[in-house]
Amino acid sequence: MKAIVRYSVFILVSAALAYSGYQMLTPAAPKPTPTEKAEKEEHADSVTLSDAKIETAGIELAKASSGVLRDSLLLNGMVQPNQESLVQVTPRFPGIVRDVRKRIGDVVQKGDVLAVIESNQSLTLYELKASLGGTVIDRQTTLGEYVSEQKPAFVVADLSSVWVDFSVYRRDLKRVSIGDQVFIDPADGGPAIEAKVSYLSPVGSSDTQSAIARAVVTNSKQRLRPGLFITGRLTLSAKRVSVAVKSSALQTWENRTVVFVRNGGKFEARDVEVGERDPQFVEITFGVLEGDVYAAQNSFIIKAELGKGSGDND
Repeated sequence: MKAIVRYSVFILVSAALAYSGYQMLTPAAPKPTPTEKAEKEEHADSVTLSDAKIETAGIELAKASSGVLRDSLLLNGMVQPNQESLVQVTPRFPGIVRDVRKRIGDVVQKGDVLAVIESNQSLTLYELKASLGGTVIDRQTTLGEYVSEQKPAFVVADLSSVWVDFSVYRRDLKRVSIGDQVFIDPADGGPAIEAKVSYLSPVGSSDTQSAIARAVVTNSKQRLRPGLFITGRLTLSAKRVSVAVKSSALQTWENRTVVFVRNGGKFEARDVEVGERDPQFVEITFGVLEGDVYAAQNSFIIKAELGKGSGDND
């Protein structure tokens, strides 16, 4: 019996020594150093994109900077000719149109001949001339037609300035004042046109239950065309902030609000804290510094590349 116990103890001791020797001979798995750990975390939150890939993807880059956030009122309106720079050219005597010199869209100078009319009274020809330089925007006569002083034959307008008439609903009338700033979007891909409200109609429309707020707008580049609908943002209040980025730059990554900031050849998912915002910009109170270059448009493409762990890192 004692021999059996001594043998069992021997077997257990031998097994323990063998296992200890195996552990000593087997190399331990290396633990990541602090530098390697940081590099791994950095790689997980950054992606490399070449300039060519950025351009192909349509990623817009911008610099974070101070800006003005505006509380605004969106208004719909229509472009009208400036009635103070418009003339209706009417025949002096009734007669027959013998020659038409100008058509709709023609640019004319003051004194240019628009048409030649044969007077019914004297049977002589006289010229119908433009009394204002501008653009022919309407013509109500044709060759051989009878015309008279009862109806304008041409309308000429100087379109270097136009009226933009916005409809303001009754609930918003108290919020709008003469002198208010308004940014007009011509919907042509260019920047908004800044103007000021110069007139508020004292009466409203029974059909639309709205009143007119008018801005007189310089139109030297002809970006605004009479007859077209237009939108504008009227500034109700404005606040300057130290750092602002475009609202489209914000993305959610791993339940964090981030902005993709370009650092060398990489885009980093920078955690940010946001403050106030308007329809275009958002205040950044932490995470992005003035002068940082960030992805302002199509930043979701960077997020997708980051999710794949790709970009130009492959």
